[in-house]
Amino acid sequence: MNGRPEGSGGGGGAAGDAPRRRGRKPAAGSPVIDRAFALLGAFDSGHRALTPAELAQRAGVPRSSALRLALSLVRVGALERREDGSFVVGLRLLETASLAPRGHGLRAVAMPYLDDLVHVTHQHALLAVRDEAEALLVERLSAREASPVRYRVGGRVPLTHTGVGLVLLAFAPPALQDRLIASYVPGPGQDDIRTAADLRRRLAEVRRTGFARGRLTTPWPLSTVAAPVRDGTGVLAALSVVAPSDSFPTADYAAAVRATARAVSRALRADAEGAPATG
Repeated sequence: MNGRPEGSGGGGGAAGDAPRRRGRKPAAGSPVIDRAFALLGAFDSGHRALTPAELAQRAGVPRSSALRLALSLVRVGALERREDGSFVVGLRLLETASLAPRGHGLRAVAMPYLDDLVHVTHQHALLAVRDEAEALLVERLSAREASPVRYRVGGRVPLTHTGVGLVLLAFAPPALQDRLIASYVPGPGQDDIRTAADLRRRLAEVRRTGFARGRLTTPWPLSTVAAPVRDGTGVLAALSVVAPSDSFPTADYAAAVRATARAVSRALRADAEGAPATG
């Protein structure tokens, strides 16, 4: 797991919020669509409603342009404006996002199996996809008795610092693997992947065994196991279990996670073919 706690925000490894990429200041003379996406990227779990001034500042867009673009986004339903003048994300984005094969479509297929995994382990189950050099959490289910974690749906975690991330990185393009291995720096509390060579060996282990294991010591000891979810073309996602390290039966959880990942993979292929999933 390596980096932020997988149980501290999402699954399989760390969670919470990775350094924010969305809403970066657009380059001078950037197209209107880039500026519009910069406005949408200004929102996050800690900034769900933004005044025009806050929106402009966080997006790096001049206030007059930000307001004009925001009102255009309101007209198409991507943003909504409250009576106090602040902006919030609009329902049109939820409607559109529900069509994403790697988002809500994947989630809809995986949910019954994740629910079974939580029932068996009494812990947290996470589902994530790769978005460039990060893992994006698309679902988290938690047992009532599971210990607190920081992972949240929509949160991003490093590929090198989480169980789900390690799985996604192990099956990512070689060029991305080489780049992240070359720039690898262990996060605080990582006690099992300390060097770039360790990371390279761990990724090879994931490909050989079919699952990733991870451990984090801060802010509290957490462990994880994660496995790949495949569609007809390759590894589409990763799912994991996260739990306190002092009560983590790695072999049992690895077997449960791998079985769940295989079941989701079969369901995805059956869904794509329009046939009922079996087994």
